Amino acid sequence: MNKNIKLAVAGAILATASAANAGIIIPAGDWTLDISGNVNTFVTNTRATGGATILGGYTGFVGGANRGAVGDTPVGGAAVTTGDKNMSNITTGLLPNYLSVSGTTRQNDLDVAFTISINPGSSTTQGGKQDSQQENRQAFLTFGDKSWGSIKLGKDLGIFAGTAILNDMTLLGVGSGAGSLAGNTTTIGGIGTGYIYADWKAQAAYTSPNFNGFQFTLAATQGWNTIANAGTGLSLATTGRSGSAPAAEGQLSYSWAGATSGKIWTSGLVQKVNHNSTTVSLDDDRAQAADIGANVNFGDFGLTGYAYKAEGLGTTIQFMDAYTDTGNQRKSDGGYVQATYILPSKTKLGLAYGISNLDRHSSDTVAENLVKENERTTFGAYHPLTKHLNIVAEYNDARSQNQAGAENKARTVSLGGILFF
Repeated sequence: MNKNIKLAVAGAILATASAANAGIIIPAGDWTLDISGNVNTFVTNTRATGGATILGGYTGFVGGANRGAVGDTPVGGAAVTTGDKNMSNITTGLLPNYLSVSGTTRQNDLDVAFTISINPGSSTTQGGKQDSQQENRQAFLTFGDKSWGSIKLGKDLGIFAGTAILNDMTLLGVGSGAGSLAGNTTTIGGIGTGYIYADWKAQAAYTSPNFNGFQFTLAATQGWNTIANAGTGLSLATTGRSGSAPAAEGQLSYSWAGATSGKIWTSGLVQKVNHNSTTVSLDDDRAQAADIGANVNFGDFGLTGYAYKAEGLGTTIQFMDAYTDTGNQRKSDGGYVQATYILPSKTKLGLAYGISNLDRHSSDTVAENLVKENERTTFGAYHPLTKHLNIVAEYNDARSQNQAGAENKARTVSLGGILFF
């Protein structure tokens, strides 16, 4: 691992398990096993101000309205309804603790591989409850050849918005959600303030060979239902699965190296939403979204820009409050910009700003307290004590606004460490 903090390292551990991310290598007959992962913990203090009810905002603390319907998915905290609050936590950051076991082999002119991971959190809850402290984010196999590409079958990071989170500098830190998601497996980072969570999806995906920097991925992923977790909106089912056909996701990217290196990408998602209501008709049962992003590095400077638009996909979490209670699609959009600089001491400094918007439909009967906008500014310092261990300090300023214009704010200071192996 490069002693300069590379966000790509965090992204690689999140999204793939290849020999390039080598951890502990063990030859085992025809196979080469790779055990890798990370451990991280942060001490955080969050100061929340405001007394507005904002369902789907996450500048407050956990309450019943925003938790439970989607388990430990990082949907954000509940509304601040009693004025200013202060909370300190010791918690995992945006990356969960990660233990990944992968294996690779070459058989019958095919590169064959597998990955299985477990992801325990660092937080504890009262009474030692650990029900939200364990995830299994990856379980997939791949096979292919560099001449024609590769096929992936199983559970892994989603395609749409996946590269957005992999370029988010808060992967090595905390970002938002340290106050509102105490006891969860992770915080929320930049999710919901600049990009929609890609999440971890069952999928069948094809990735092309690298054509002089150009590469594309096409995938069929498990279709999901809408959820009305944050506000009064149409919940079409409760099982978490949806549609008579899988969702379709894809990404096209171009990467280059040299004195100036970088990547440009665009991705998209289309899914037919399953309608099981006999009393409400949908105005459009096809949810769709698209994004575009770029990351450029020159010398010690790095710049990232990203933007997305969606119809019927909701905000923060895919399909959350995507439809009104009368069956009309809500539109959403957002993006983030990020700049980083590596000091001579090898400390990486970063400044990021992101915003996510959820539009109210003209026929929307939802209460005014549904979230309209989540906004975040993050300043971070990431210092490598060793080539594996990094000390991280962040300041995060988040703001949520509801459809009536009322606001809440939260300022979080965090300090901790993340160890890769």
